[in-house]
Amino acid sequence: MTTYVGRFAPTPSGPLHAGSLTAAVISWLDARSQDGRWHLRIDDIDRPRAIAGASDAILRTLDCFGLFWDGPIVRQSQREQAYEAAARQLQSDGHAFNCGCSRKDVATAGQPGWEGPVYPGTCRNGLPPGRKARALRLRAVQRHWTVVDRCLGPLGFDLHWLGGDFVIRRADGFFAYQLATVVDDIDLGVTDVVRGIDLLGSVPRQMQLYQSLGRSAPRYLHHPVVIAGNRLKLAKSSGAIPVHCRDAGACLARVLTAIGVPGIDAGFAAGGARAIGELLEHARSHWHSHRLPTGPIPEAQLRHGD
Repeated sequence: MTTYVGRFAPTPSGPLHAGSLTAAVISWLDARSQDGRWHLRIDDIDRPRAIAGASDAILRTLDCFGLFWDGPIVRQSQREQAYEAAARQLQSDGHAFNCGCSRKDVATAGQPGWEGPVYPGTCRNGLPPGRKARALRLRAVQRHWTVVDRCLGPLGFDLHWLGGDFVIRRADGFFAYQLATVVDDIDLGVTDVVRGIDLLGSVPRQMQLYQSLGRSAPRYLHHPVVIAGNRLKLAKSSGAIPVHCRDAGACLARVLTAIGVPGIDAGFAAGGARAIGELLEHARSHWHSHRLPTGPIPEAQLRHGD
């Protein structure tokens, strides 16, 4: 059997909050319950979003919650050569093409899609006269994709209505999330991608990349996300409160209860680092993705006294 290899890939746009900590715990448990490896990757490819000190704060929080990772930390900001090599391969093989369209051009000429306008194919067969290359796009060769998600079950996607041909290197020169993630996961040997349901739309784009690179896609598990009182996903951009290492045991106990781990009681939360180790070992031995809640997790469930 192939050894399970998972990863957690936070963006250093701020410290971990209740939502991102919950995602880390789910990812860690899924790997450790199968005696798998769990890698840590800092997704700092989008440098304008990175905040100084956020990466170190994330590492400290994972450490105090007992979520230890395997191997060296991967930082996307140090892997541009790997992304460039993949982009050159895709372009050489005819899977990617230069595009001279701006966002306004696509919005004007494209049909409305599920996540914005559908790329109209303007530059698919070569740059029109008078246009210069801005971005690099991947051809959406296969329109319909299916996957059996380990949490959600069988799913179908229509890549056309998700936008069609998509950008893998932006006009500003930065590589796009989709390409960087796939190249990183291939190089790490990731077998299982465990992440929030808000990233479900990335599946067909990433599967198209795997196909174009001649590689097999990993298994997927998309779990519920934590939502704020306004019913929107809890996020750093909307003012989510960072988690702190003080009372980490009690906080971890609430997270484990919210994601369906049975047998967690108040006694587990006392005792500092020892309690955290006991909590994680208990959760590891009782973990099953089928116990995850079927809907979003209210932030109130993860706060003290709620």
